[in-house]
Amino acid sequence: MNVWSHVKRALRKEPIAPHLETGRVGEREAKRHLKQRGLKFLTANFRSKRGEIDLVFRDGDCLVFIEVKTRSFTSWTRPAAAVNSAKKRRLSRVAMEYVRLLENPEVRIRFDIVEVLVDGKTIHKVRHLPNAFSLSPPLRFG
Repeated sequence: MNVWSHVKRALRKEPIAPHLETGRVGEREAKRHLKQRGLKFLTANFRSKRGEIDLVFRDGDCLVFIEVKTRSFTSWTRPAAAVNSAKKRRLSRVAMEYVRLLENPEVRIRFDIVEVLVDGKTIHKVRHLPNAFSLSPPLRFG
């Protein structure tokens, strides 16, 4: 959705779809959680033609690409289970585009997942899964 669509929605006071609002709540909580643990926030919702990365942080000399999965606390499966091999490949490609925009600095990169369990807007649990997966082939360096 482009910026103009967001402005029009705000002016008409259109309600946001419940699943999108849940996602926003989860991303805000994940960002707060990671900042409390000392990671430095860089950007949210980095988009390219290949996809989107929810959050980008720096942890020392490491760029950390975060996928946030928000689910109802009554869900039977772990939210991280939704990050399948196709999603990992997409995230890897978008992360490489982000690194290229930085003119390919010599930095380490890491892919984390943050699970946020909610009941409406009430946060029940936040789980940070550092280094949840590695750069998907064929994008590995070396």
